[in-house]
Amino acid sequence: MQLQQLQYFVAVAETRHFTRAAERVHVSQPSLSQQIRALEKELGAELFSRARGNIALTDAGEALLPLARRILADTDTARHEVQELVQLRRGRVRLGATPSLCTGLLPDVLRAFHDRHPGIRLLIEEGGSHDLVRQLARGALDLALVVLPLPTASPALTTVELFREDLVAVSATPEPGPVRIADLRDRPMVMFRHGYDLRELIVAACRAEGFEPSYTVEGGEMDAVLGFVRAGLGTAVVPRMVADAARDLRVAPLAPPGLRRTIALAHRSDVAPPRAARELQRMLLDAPGPRGD
Repeated sequence: MQLQQLQYFVAVAETRHFTRAAERVHVSQPSLSQQIRALEKELGAELFSRARGNIALTDAGEALLPLARRILADTDTARHEVQELVQLRRGRVRLGATPSLCTGLLPDVLRAFHDRHPGIRLLIEEGGSHDLVRQLARGALDLALVVLPLPTASPALTTVELFREDLVAVSATPEPGPVRIADLRDRPMVMFRHGYDLRELIVAACRAEGFEPSYTVEGGEMDAVLGFVRAGLGTAVVPRMVADAARDLRVAPLAPPGLRRTIALAHRSDVAPPRAARELQRMLLDAPGPRGD
């Protein structure tokens, strides 16, 4: 008994027509009929009644049909499971993340993922949440680490909160204590470029205190901003995990209520991520959050 024979048998049983069954399984009608006869010979029983051109299942055919369907379903499951395992030996994962997360969260997680699955290529796209959401929607990314709330509502995406993180003030000189948002009115700041998630959050907090921040330098990405702060050009407000990694800078917490950001993992709702992407997703969900979450 061969799986191909069972496939042909199920096709005839469901169409009750040899020619239509042959078309369904993409073989010639004589070949299909030959395989059905071989199966009947193997089982020692006729599976179909062919009286006057009407195709009907015999008692033996009725008994075989649910078993054949189950065997074929189990075969598909086995094939799928093996392919899933193969995907963890080779393939790729396309992950988007904001620059600060590429600096703070991802290195340790990606190292652990690579150690477990060295055959998987990791393709990282840095960008703001708005750009990452757009790339997810058009299928250019499998997963993305974004800042909530999203810049625009996107019902086609599923997001899972990973952690909440405090923002802190960093400078080249020691701070006497916690920094209030209002204190930023009278000091020069180093500010991220337009469209950067953190810029929008910081500027909104300053405006809520009734002032527009003044900048010594503006327009950089995370690494550039930290470099400008090291050079003594001003104060920047950055995520706690970034500040912890920048050990040569002076770090001060923001006075209550402070500022926090919410990091989430996003993927398309209508398409399941590939097996390798789901494994990376699991590791990101299990990763410890930064201090202050």
